[in-house]
Amino acid sequence: MRYRPLGRTGIKVSPYALGAMMFGAVGNPDHDDSVRIIHRALDAGINVIDTADMYSRGESEEIVGKALKGRRDDVVLATKARFPVDFDPSGATPALPNRSGASRRWLIRALDDSLRRLGTDYVDLFQIHQPDPDTDIEETLSALTDLVRAGKVRAIGTSSLPASDLVRAHWVAERRGLARPRTEQPPYSILNRGIEREVLPAAEEFGMGTLVWSPLAGGLLTGRYRKNSPNATHRARFGFGHLSDERRLDAVEALIPLAGEAGIPLTHLAMAFAIAHPGVTCAIIGPRTMEQLDDLLAGLDVTLTDDLLDRIDEIVPPGTDIGTLDMAYNPPAIVHAHLRRRPTGDRAAA
Repeated sequence: MRYRPLGRTGIKVSPYALGAMMFGAVGNPDHDDSVRIIHRALDAGINVIDTADMYSRGESEEIVGKALKGRRDDVVLATKARFPVDFDPSGATPALPNRSGASRRWLIRALDDSLRRLGTDYVDLFQIHQPDPDTDIEETLSALTDLVRAGKVRAIGTSSLPASDLVRAHWVAERRGLARPRTEQPPYSILNRGIEREVLPAAEEFGMGTLVWSPLAGGLLTGRYRKNSPNATHRARFGFGHLSDERRLDAVEALIPLAGEAGIPLTHLAMAFAIAHPGVTCAIIGPRTMEQLDDLLAGLDVTLTDDLLDRIDEIVPPGTDIGTLDMAYNPPAIVHAHLRRRPTGDRAAA
């Protein structure tokens, strides 16, 4: 395993990070099996585990905590907070006020709860899961700075921040003497290359490490979902619209023979692409089964030639997103129409 610097933190990390989102009720509810998967990843040299308080409503962190007993010092442990935890996703039990977001009040409580579930007194990386438009960035960074000074957090990071928000966070941190975000966690894959335009250059400019998520494009780059495949329709019915996006499926159909010519599985092509970018520190894998983990580990040493990367560029040009992941962050101005439209009277006057 060749380890890489995590930005300018001085921490060395593996090019693959083990994502724990699929451990627990949402993915693999068998705790013992999930622990075995985690141990297999650690034994293979992966030294980063990324989880979040909201994954299976805290169950993922509990499983990770079980797996790290006796091995905590060997792991770069990362978790995230921002979303409500103790609520029913069906809406039967809605989230309570002040139990989510990036406020000082919630982040301190959320981290303490995460530390209890993880069975540790510190995390190496504490990340804000998504931007919180309702909270001043200075409030958030001030709270995170205090957590670093208290010894509960070694470094702080962000996730899914637009480049402008990254710049703003560093501007505020510098002028207020606060801890700077040391990492960013954006989505990145062959099908979603938009971060190559501004996010990755900004992260490199500020010396940030990047842990990219969904390098398999939400499952599309496994090769399981093809044009006219019933699998894509089935998954779309359960809220995964990106699996039935015709534009994305067309790109997959072009990538499959490319991987075949190279003599490697599509998953290995996708992972090798994700970690080839000099602005990417590591790519987060999220296996649900041991078989999925072993498949991904088998491609860890795959390196793509310049010719192969050029051919990928022809299918999906650099800096281009083909469709969007359902779980990708959209800023308020995109989500809420009233933020991008003048009142009717003003439009008429114009």
